[in-house]
Amino acid sequence: MALLLLATSHRVAPGLLTWRGWEALRSSARVLTRPGHPLLPSLADAGVTAEEVADPSAAALVASGRKETTLWIAAQDGDERLLRDVGTLVLADPLDVEVVHGSYDLPGARLLDLVAVMDTLRRECPWDREQTHESLVPYLLEESYEVADTVADGDLAALREELGDVLMQVAFHAVVASERTDETAFTIDDVAGGIVDKLVRRHPHVFADVAVSGADEVNANWEQIKKAEREAKSGAEASVLDGVPMGQPALTLAAQLQRRAARVELPEPEYGFAAPEFGARLFALVREARAAGHDPEAELREVARAFAGRVREHERD
Repeated sequence: MALLLLATSHRVAPGLLTWRGWEALRSSARVLTRPGHPLLPSLADAGVTAEEVADPSAAALVASGRKETTLWIAAQDGDERLLRDVGTLVLADPLDVEVVHGSYDLPGARLLDLVAVMDTLRRECPWDREQTHESLVPYLLEESYEVADTVADGDLAALREELGDVLMQVAFHAVVASERTDETAFTIDDVAGGIVDKLVRRHPHVFADVAVSGADEVNANWEQIKKAEREAKSGAEASVLDGVPMGQPALTLAAQLQRRAARVELPEPEYGFAAPEFGARLFALVREARAAGHDPEAELREVARAFAGRVREHERD
């Protein structure tokens, strides 16, 4: 005889089992599981009778497996302790034990856990319940800068954690938005669906029949598609400055505005200002750096990081 242990993923809809999983369920003389297991309705629909066991023990499962082929449907947390106890028993008195995988996680499945955790925190954590889009913005910016720092440091191990913090902020904003009852409400699925649609729309050379000669043509097509999207949204001719976030750091803002202005061939005199002296000089320096193929924000940040290192060395002396 034998004992089969059916493992399933709670991130896959109940009933969507592998062929081997259904075969094991139908061929076993006895099928056991805890009361209320999500798979029970699907088993009933398929004509598979399962016995519900409120307090299973490894000894009882092994004893049943010695008499007839028995299948235990593990809890969706994996039943790790129960399975470990089964393993201990069969080491002393061998029995054919097989773990059958009824369902597997797909790539991205853990995102479902993130959504579930954020929903729980929003309901049950006093601090999380009080947050708004406005109160969360500083955290999103902070986490984004921490990602930039880990990339600059080359700390790829830390990068995974920092990206997780940014992802959490996205999920947090989505759960806040889902609580609204007007037309501004949206869910995390709306967020994901929107970016999927945008990526497909802006990559016709991948998802349609547009041919491109290289990356430069891809970028040109991207900008044309964005322009058409802005015009369709506003009902008027779009500006090259549409979509530029004016709240970003001044150095990157100046560089982005100059890049956009170059698309409409802004006349040379328009780059000069009767403005605060240092502001005008900085703006001109940004243009000079761009013309030389440099990223002024990245270079200033590099210098600032080097200076921070000097300060720390001086403090240690």
